[in-house]
Amino acid sequence: MAQKIESDKLLVKDVFSKWFRIPEYQRPYVWDKDQVMELLDDVMQARTSNPDSQYFLGSMVLKKNIKEEENTRYEEYDLLDGQQRLTTLFLITAVVRDLTPKTNFSRLKSCHETIYQMANPDDNIPERLRIVFDIRDQVKDFVNEYIKEEGGTAREDELKHKIDNSEEDISIKNMAKAILTIREYFANSSIDDFFPYLRSNVLMIYVSADELEDAFRLFTVMNSRGVKLRNSDIIKADNLGQIKDSTKRLEYAKKWEDTESYFAEDFDAFLSHLRTILVKQKAAVSLLKEFEDNIYNPTLYDRATKTKTKLKPLLNKGEDTFKYVDKYKKHYEQLFDNEHYDLTSSFELYNYLQLMKKGFEADFWIAPLLRYYDRFKTDKLIDFIKMLDNKFANDWLIGLTPTFRIENVNAVIQAIDDAQIPSDVLQNKSLELSITDLENAFEGNIYGRRAAKYLLLKLDLLFHGHTTKMEMPETISIEHILPQNPYDGSQWKQDFNDFEREEWTNKLGNLILISRRKNSALGNKDYIDKRDRYFKNNIELFSNSVRIFNQYPTWSLMDLKKNHSEVLQKIKSGFSLI
Repeated sequence: MAQKIESDKLLVKDVFSKWFRIPEYQRPYVWDKDQVMELLDDVMQARTSNPDSQYFLGSMVLKKNIKEEENTRYEEYDLLDGQQRLTTLFLITAVVRDLTPKTNFSRLKSCHETIYQMANPDDNIPERLRIVFDIRDQVKDFVNEYIKEEGGTAREDELKHKIDNSEEDISIKNMAKAILTIREYFANSSIDDFFPYLRSNVLMIYVSADELEDAFRLFTVMNSRGVKLRNSDIIKADNLGQIKDSTKRLEYAKKWEDTESYFAEDFDAFLSHLRTILVKQKAAVSLLKEFEDNIYNPTLYDRATKTKTKLKPLLNKGEDTFKYVDKYKKHYEQLFDNEHYDLTSSFELYNYLQLMKKGFEADFWIAPLLRYYDRFKTDKLIDFIKMLDNKFANDWLIGLTPTFRIENVNAVIQAIDDAQIPSDVLQNKSLELSITDLENAFEGNIYGRRAAKYLLLKLDLLFHGHTTKMEMPETISIEHILPQNPYDGSQWKQDFNDFEREEWTNKLGNLILISRRKNSALGNKDYIDKRDRYFKNNIELFSNSVRIFNQYPTWSLMDLKKNHSEVLQKIKSGFSLI
């Protein structure tokens, strides 16, 4: 029997004649000030342009439930999509209530009934909030105290304290920010213009299904039709729809939410790493389609017969997916949230990971690292990371295209899958370097290449050692010692002729890192002045820069050649070329 699908458009005042629940598996409330202000501005602009027009705010995807409580039986809707807008409307109503004079009985009545409804058994109306927040108990408490309770949104000092509390739930922090944003907005905008238009002219569309799986399918379809949802939201919804046990569904939803909060805006990127581990091919379509077509429903295409053969899933939907994501999240935490001093009685592993995170412009080296840790944990882990760093840098430095670099990374993952012991990976051809091309890259002009900062950071790591942690400032600039454009009449012009400057200015031995933005005026000064006024207070975090500062009181062609020879030896040793 076909399940019933409902769809309709409702004015905001009618939206809040229904009962909603934000289920346990939903994302937190994540809207920031910009998104809240955009909603407020859009509604006010629509009202200003044409007070009689209707304005479409967005859509909701719902799963309908029948609730029975004491003497009442009513419909409640789980919000699968649309909770950010609906929650914001809820907060707007609470703020308007607390800014409305006590003499405006009709508006206060509308606000109160939008937020909280007293029981009326005769009309089959339960006593409850219009939106029940089941995502966290702390969120329920916050809603009861600051939204349900009259005057709650006016307690600005308490709300600011919640925003500043680093341990506060993310939904509560964002709700508190939203309330303050809305209050600030109405300090300069008319509620009398805004609120009647919001309730009587602003529309939302909803679709609902009786069965959870159908509702999740609608959620996915809405995404493909243009409702802006993240790939990870759809993957989560699709997999939750496969779990029938409500207790397990809640457990996995909360674990997913924890992982999502941990990675924040990088969550889709993390899922992409997991896709790479499973598929071991360059992504050709969206993350969502990659999971659906290449992980859950892989096929083998026969070009001769132009037919597809269905293959065994690389990962099953439902519990298997949630367990897989949770496992690799724990791997990531172990690798990147620890100092690893106990492995080698040094910070070697920590320092290399810092180098790779800060120095590489791409992050697809993370997938093979996660896979190696999954197979072998810390067994020869530092050896693998150093070889992975060298291989990833090698492919970048010698100018391989992104496609070839990705293929080489996938070959490393395949080697890890095939290996019996760590040594099988370390001896695999997938980690071999292009020695001649790499040495030519070191000898050539480095400045101006995208990998220049990485090479200089690696030099710093090699000179720094691992007895202490390598800390990198937010601002890192590459500076020439012999400047690119020395002034006429400067000492530089006397010490270096035009040919020598052209040959040596952009070489590795003439470059250092500083912890400030470049200053052309200071950068062009003669060496003694430049050393004392420019370098002295901006190089203390960079070991190679400090070494040059201490070792070279002058910077002649002989000094430059000597330093260049030294850094070449150092960088080659770091790549195990000597």
